Order: sequence, then structure tokens, then C-alpha cells
Amino acid sequence: MGMTVAIAGLGAIGLPLARALDNGVDGLRLVAVACRDPVKGKANLAGFKATPRLVAIPELAEAEIVVEAAPSALFERIALPALEAGRVFVPCSAGALLPRMHLARLARTTGARIVVPTGALLGLDAVRAAAEGPIESVTIETRKPPAGLLGAPYLERHRIDVMDLKQPLLVFQGNALDAAAGFPANVNVAAALALAGVGPIRTQVQIWADPGITRNIHIIRVEADAARFSMTIENVPTAANPRTGRLTALSLLACLRGLVSTLKVGS
Repeated sequence: MGMTVAIAGLGAIGLPLARALDNGVDGLRLVAVACRDPVKGKANLAGFKATPRLVAIPELAEAEIVVEAAPSALFERIALPALEAGRVFVPCSAGALLPRMHLARLARTTGARIVVPTGALLGLDAVRAAAEGPIESVTIETRKPPAGLLGAPYLERHRIDVMDLKQPLLVFQGNALDAAAGFPANVNVAAALALAGVGPIRTQVQIWADPGITRNIHIIRVEADAARFSMTIENVPTAANPRTGRLTALSLLACLRGLVSTLKVGS
């Protein structure tokens, strides 16, 4: 029958993932979903071959794998039951994990696992490998169309208006922990990079609002004893949410496949 999967959230990430699982993935079976609007959720699930149950958040932990693809404000409500039950917890909101590393300690005591997907990023295998030795620096420069940054707490707190820009504006420079707090919907890539490498304090982040681009661009630079490398990725935003790249849902699907595959490529 395969491992059972439950998804929290049926938005720009959760719904495409649910559809892909419903279409059939060897070793995986979607059994439950949770969402804020049950009426809309039921409509979204219409036409599924094997309709998963619509459940309350705590019930997601009945599945063997719990995927978090919801607003970061719900992160702990989703994570705690899954980790207490010893499940595999796959968080999309990696930024929400940075200030909650007590959840990793909880997983150790219950036998649960936290598996952070690559998301809209690239090269985490190289960063993880480099982190087995000394690393001098890790930086990530994120450039987004201004609409993709709207609503960020950091912008609102500092009264930074990004909608009438004529040229790129550097709106944040600091470490990954502060970036995650100020831009919870925008820097999950930086959080994943920090967890793979030198941690959230040493990982440096720049965030730019750029009116001249239509894609979410991430540039990673690593200086290590074993290698020096840089990587650039340009992600196409989803139509449903400009903060989210289309690659994110695909990355989650690839992550889930890796949990059950007999042949797994990459570290």
C-alpha cells in the first residue's frame, strides 16, 4: 500500500502536491488533508481518484508522513502532533523552523524525523558536503518582483514601500534568522540553506525588491576549504501566489519520492 501522506494546506504548494500524489506515486498514498476553508477544500478535491479525508490539523498525525504547506503562523500547530507521534515531518516553511529548534530535540526523543526539502533552491547537496569541513562564508542574495514581497512584516515595520520602484532596492541585509522573522513567506530558501550549511547566524542574506524582473532569483555564494562555488536560480512564480515558485511543489514531490525510493540520487 505504501507510506501514508497527509498535507496541511491546499494552496499554491499543497494542492499541486495533492494532485500529483492522487495521480499515483509508487510507495506513497495521500490519505488526509487539512485547510482553513473546508468548503473550498472540498471543491479543490473534486475529481480526485481517491479523495483524501478533510481533517482537523491534529488528525494529520495519523499519517506516516505529514507535509506542512500552510501559512507559517500555523507551523507549530502542525509540527507538534506529527513529531509527538513519531512521524516524518516535511516542512515547507523552513523559515519557521529556525527559531523553533526545540522541535528537532523533540523529534530525537520520539523517533520522529524532520526532512527539509530543497524547495525553490539548488545545490544543497554541495553545501551539505562542504559543511562536513570548514566553511568560511555562505551568502544568499534574493531578488523578487515587488509584488512578491508585499505584506512582509519587516517592510511594514520599517514602512518600506516597494510598489512604485523604478530601480532595484535593497530592503534587507542581515543573517538568516532575522530574515526569516522579517520575511516569513519569502526566505524559506535562505532557511534551508542555513540548515544545510553554517547555521542561521552565520548565513548572510540580502533581499532586493526588483521591478525589472518577473522571476524569483536566488544567488548563492559559498567559500569553503573544499570548494568555492556560486549558484543562480530563476524561479517562475505561481499564478496563485507570487511569493511561491512553481519549483517548490515539485521539490516537495521529489523529496517524498526520495523517502520511499529504492534508488536515491544525491546525498
